[in-house]
Amino acid sequence: MTEEKGSLSIQTENIFPIIKKWLYSEKDIFIRELISNCADAISKLKKLADIGEAKLEEGFKPRIDVTVNREKQTISIDDNGIGMTAEEVKKYINQIAFSGVKDFIEKYHGKTDDQQIIGHFGLGFYSSFMVAEKVSIDTLSYIEGAEAVHWESGGDTEYSMGPSARKERGTRVTLKLDKDSQEFLDPWKLKDIIKKYFQFLQYEIYFTEINGTDIRKDEKPLNNTNPLWLKNPRDCTDEEYRKFYHEVFDDFNDPLFWIHINMDYPFNMKGIIYFPKLRFEFDTLDGKIKLYYNQVFVADNLREVIPEFLLMLKGCLDCPDLPLNVSRSYLQDAGYTDKISNHITKKVADKLHLLYRKDRENYNKFWEDINPFVKFGCMREEKFYDRMKDIIIYKTISGKYVTLDEYLKTQEGLEQKKVYYVSDEKQQAQYIKMFKDNNIDAVVLNALIDPHFISFMESKLDKVKFLSVDSDISGDMKEKDREPDENEKKKILEKSEEIFREATSKSNLKVNVESLKNGAIPAVLLLSEESRRFREMAKTFGRNFNPDMFPNEETLVLNLNNPLITSIIRLYGDDNRKKDAILAASFIYDLAVLNQRQLDPDNMVKFIEKCNDILCRFTDAKESCGKTGNPEPEAKQ
Repeated sequence: MTEEKGSLSIQTENIFPIIKKWLYSEKDIFIRELISNCADAISKLKKLADIGEAKLEEGFKPRIDVTVNREKQTISIDDNGIGMTAEEVKKYINQIAFSGVKDFIEKYHGKTDDQQIIGHFGLGFYSSFMVAEKVSIDTLSYIEGAEAVHWESGGDTEYSMGPSARKERGTRVTLKLDKDSQEFLDPWKLKDIIKKYFQFLQYEIYFTEINGTDIRKDEKPLNNTNPLWLKNPRDCTDEEYRKFYHEVFDDFNDPLFWIHINMDYPFNMKGIIYFPKLRFEFDTLDGKIKLYYNQVFVADNLREVIPEFLLMLKGCLDCPDLPLNVSRSYLQDAGYTDKISNHITKKVADKLHLLYRKDRENYNKFWEDINPFVKFGCMREEKFYDRMKDIIIYKTISGKYVTLDEYLKTQEGLEQKKVYYVSDEKQQAQYIKMFKDNNIDAVVLNALIDPHFISFMESKLDKVKFLSVDSDISGDMKEKDREPDENEKKKILEKSEEIFREATSKSNLKVNVESLKNGAIPAVLLLSEESRRFREMAKTFGRNFNPDMFPNEETLVLNLNNPLITSIIRLYGDDNRKKDAILAASFIYDLAVLNQRQLDPDNMVKFIEKCNDILCRFTDAKESCGKTGNPEPEAKQ
């Protein structure tokens, strides 16, 4: 075989169906592409006027008009931009993927700024054939003496060209919609699409609806040509920021605070990021940061640019340096997008640091709303953790907000430092009271993310252990002067184990005895930190998790300073009062459980029966208690 060289050929009849059906992800993108072309045509005209190569009529006001004719089943999109000559129509319309923008930029490179130009690939116009059975163009160039041109195609490779009756400079594209695209004739739907993509386009867009002889023209433009992010942050008021937030995100609640981004190095980016007030914690999944390219909407919550942990935020970011793919729907160049993502993360961290230093009071106030995303961010991004670790704060049971360093200062000199925490302020109220009575502080960690965050922080901090308030009895809570000697304590413990194991029908119940300073508390139930974390794991995995895989390390701590405990031990040795002692012990155990968690339905029924039994025993109804059907006071927890 002889060596052969040549050029690859691409047949229009082969590639045209691909462009129509597969290039773009959504059908409504034809609106984005055609209006973007209008905006580019106006931008090119203004740039030529700036360098003296085009004349603008006095009072020139750029505008784009969208007209829907329901009777004729057409949509037309009209601009007063640069227009096209017949030669330009042949070059940029008849030749697919031949970009007029690219030619314009190359021709006027160095004479004008191309930042306002949206299109670059020369394919957007053909998106119209996704919805139209026929597309026509009427255009008149800005060049003096140019003749108006009419172009028409039925969606295949055939077209016709000829003179047009158009008298005004600019271009009109008219689409005769096919039978599968009639929904775009709905004015409300069409307006919503326009607002979605062009809410902040720099040129005004006006809408007209024609239905037979009925013509309705909107007097106000559909878009806001000067979004707040274009203003200098120093010139923006708090009220303007709040108003913009309400308008863009349809949220009646005020945001907590915001970040105004205005930069031109190492890339161009402007925007405003808001920290919304959470209604509930799952709001973290419902944020919306809208990404724009020269004020044209690209996507929201784009993970290539917006770090995952920031998706709970709301905002608008306009970046003309975005490396968009050919359909302008996705990003390419991962290295560049990483730089943008890292910068956004840095700006958020800087804002939080500024708020912490300059306005600690509000920082504390906002913490309940922002702490889930801060913690999530620290766990997901090492750089974010490095920036935030010194300003992560914790609310304490005393109502203060402290950093971890501030909390641990009370434990200086200890090799193993403990951070006591509360996960449920209502359920653990008894333990909180014990801590407060003994002037021991604890932090509140009750967010869904906190069990994971606790483990994360332990991995980052040397010799620091997080312990639930119901997992440990601090030495400060014990009255050591009233402790019995070791032999006596051993005897009491053995007897207590016998009594409470019989009362609860738990042969393996762990029991301990201590002399607590608070004599009003008969007993507390301790759950080891490891067991607690296994339970949290069980909640996470639901039915697929077998709790029996891990030990349930519970310990009942009896308070020797409480007269009930000493009385129960004494009564248990009296055959006539043994049942009373067992009932009281069972009841005390139930109370200890209730201070930690809810009883299951069966044990709640038994608990109520014990309450009734106790009331019967100590009232005039005691003689009839046996007739009520109340069982002996034994319950298996």
